[in-house]
Amino acid sequence: MPTPSMEDYLERIYKLIEEKGYARVSDIAEALEVHPSSVTKMVQKLDKKEYLVYEKYRGLVLTTKGKKVGKRLVYRHELLEDFLDLIGVDHTYIYNDVEGIEHHLSWDAIDRIGDVVQYFQENRDRVDTLKEIQKNNA
Repeated sequence: MPTPSMEDYLERIYKLIEEKGYARVSDIAEALEVHPSSVTKMVQKLDKKEYLVYEKYRGLVLTTKGKKVGKRLVYRHELLEDFLDLIGVDHTYIYNDVEGIEHHLSWDAIDRIGDVVQYFQENRDRVDTLKEIQKNNA
């Protein structure tokens, strides 16, 4: 399993490739707000762990393993954002809250959160009921 730091890089690389068709060291550094030298070191580690193939000055390509993990990490992030939005967390906090919790939840917990999100999305009246409860508790 990748470390939380590796997960952040894989998630960002996957998203960049999905959005732009490629991910350069400079793009990754900008997106993660780190120095390019830090990106290069991590990319080399991810290459050794076979999540991607990195060639100096040529770029990088996710392996099948890297794509699979990257896609799952993006799913986890988006699911947690949906969940926090659904339960009424202020939008200004959602991104940072997700960044703070996503590495600390088991995949079982993520799957259960997915069930809760699905439960509410299948019937919007449930969301209205939740909002009413929140209003009464405020």
